[in-house]
Amino acid sequence: MKIIDAHNHPDCHGHDLDKFLANMERYGIDQTWLLNWECQENEYDFHYKNVLAGPVLGSPAGPVPFSRCISYKERAPEKFVLGYCPDPRLPDACARLKAAHDIYGAKVCGELKCRMMYDNPDALRLFRLAGELGMPVTFHLQYDRQRTCDDPRQEWWGGTIDTIERVLRACPDTLFLGHAPGFWIHISNDALWRDHTYPPENVKVVSGGRVPELLRKYPNLYGDLSAGSGCQALKRDPEFAKGFLTEFQDRVLYARDFFDHQHQEVINSLDLATGVLEKIYHANAEKLIKE
Repeated sequence: MKIIDAHNHPDCHGHDLDKFLANMERYGIDQTWLLNWECQENEYDFHYKNVLAGPVLGSPAGPVPFSRCISYKERAPEKFVLGYCPDPRLPDACARLKAAHDIYGAKVCGELKCRMMYDNPDALRLFRLAGELGMPVTFHLQYDRQRTCDDPRQEWWGGTIDTIERVLRACPDTLFLGHAPGFWIHISNDALWRDHTYPPENVKVVSGGRVPELLRKYPNLYGDLSAGSGCQALKRDPEFAKGFLTEFQDRVLYARDFFDHQHQEVINSLDLATGVLEKIYHANAEKLIKE
């Protein structure tokens, strides 16, 4: 079965292009959406300097420079789909996005990961342009629950799940892919999000969560299953996960944001219909990318 990884980054966690391609072959991944990450240096934790290229290179373009995405694409064009999202707070953010689309062929607006409210007028302007260009927007949503209030690099990204609903309502012609702990913890209708970045293991999902609610209410919302947050959302309650993926089979994308295959292990253990698996593994990603 064809597999598309709809969320990953260049030069991360010890993977240069050769290691990246070898990893894709190892896990049967045919193509990867390669996303940048652009934000201010004072917004992200020091530990990223150990695992991402931008801080090592001293790049002003953020922890994951778009230039590294372009480099991979130029050397292995069939293996990658380019993603680019500028920091929406930059005065020329919209011009940057259009140039990335027009000049380099960027097809995804992502990853958006900035310490700002995503319904900020500058962000909404960028999202609407992404919609006009046919670029789905991958956003990282996270509440910080693990640091003290005097930490100058407290990592919160995007606001709250209510912020996301306002964005979905304000930009109906733009497609969004929800990602990260602050999004996936709302698969369940409980209060874990108030005190936990990730839910404790084996805590069952309570029906009525905001993520299913928003998926039903807003056809412009999709789910990016990447990272520990997406995987844990499925692992915590396999019975619920099977029903969730079946109901939203047209709106959920396989993705990793790392170099393991834990998501494949979980998805393949749920006894999903072949047609559902094909949508999650590649068809949904393909329909979102306009050639």
